[in-house]
Amino acid sequence: MNLLLKEIRRNPLLWLLAFVPVVFVAEHLGQSSPTLLFVLSILAIVPLAVLLSHATESVAAKTGDAVGGLLNATLGNLTELVIALTALRAGEYMLVKASIAGAIVTNTLFMLGASLLLGGLKHHEQEFNRAGARLQAGLLFLATVALLIPSAVGAADAVKAAVFTEQLSISLAILLITIYGLGLLFSLKTHKEFFGSAEQHGEADEAPWPIGLALGTLAGVTVLVALVSEVFVGSVQEAAKIMGMTDAFVGFIVVALVGAAAEMAAAFSGARKNRLDLSVGIALGSSTQIALFVAPVLVLASYALGPSPMTLQFWPGAVLMMLIATLTASFVANSGRSAWFVGVLVLAVYLTFAITLYLLPPRAN
Repeated sequence: MNLLLKEIRRNPLLWLLAFVPVVFVAEHLGQSSPTLLFVLSILAIVPLAVLLSHATESVAAKTGDAVGGLLNATLGNLTELVIALTALRAGEYMLVKASIAGAIVTNTLFMLGASLLLGGLKHHEQEFNRAGARLQAGLLFLATVALLIPSAVGAADAVKAAVFTEQLSISLAILLITIYGLGLLFSLKTHKEFFGSAEQHGEADEAPWPIGLALGTLAGVTVLVALVSEVFVGSVQEAAKIMGMTDAFVGFIVVALVGAAAEMAAAFSGARKNRLDLSVGIALGSSTQIALFVAPVLVLASYALGPSPMTLQFWPGAVLMMLIATLTASFVANSGRSAWFVGVLVLAVYLTFAITLYLLPPRAN
């Protein structure tokens, strides 16, 4: 506990933890404007993300970057899952689908690109394990194909599309979850020797926390992130209307960026410390988990929580963006080496999507 308090005193960003109770008080009073709650929730998520990053790095120091990246992706995606489930219960399926597509694209392009850029600005050249990156890119491509088929078939036959798309979505959801589980078995059990860190010496300027403190912090911060996310979801819709943003833009850009704050903090920190395997593992691992696990779980959960079943049918623009993001990740994964300009190119693809979506939002399904 002393180590945790010392870290809070040392890092000015963690002083923003004061906004965590402020968010809950403001929500409890019930008189705060949605825009104020929206801003306060973002300010509260930032320091929680920093704490989650530090705790994850401490766990990764004990378990290795592969497991550390998976752990961070899993805990980080809890935010997206909570936000999506809340929107699911409200029947906001456009927001749910936009947040899924946005999380995949944001993690694959923005998080990965920014990590490569930040790491490259400090280190002339960096290396990462190509085998792990290729596996994640391959799983992402499979998921993109699975999301493309319902959209293509649904558009081809409007008469029988509804029932067929529901049945197809359930079947694909089960398939994707199965593939995700087999992928974990392959990378963490049967062939884990293929997915070690590349031969590099990351910086270790700070001693890692004891594993007990790190795991306890991960658990506590994850709960707080989930609670703050509830406030964020409750305010984002009205705040978006006030600021003139559509549900699609909010889900694709705003929710995706806020939901991935914890993972981004860990990925950026890892890249700056020349631990690019951790950064790549978080970025691509998080995208894979969203596509192969979170999205199918939401489809199945919609039958119990939503007003009607949700399908895996996305609007064409979202499918195209996810496909291009996957291909971009594949190109980066093939080299196993990176420099700062590679990050610039990846970020340029993401900014192209963001500008396009803001100026020409897609029509609701």
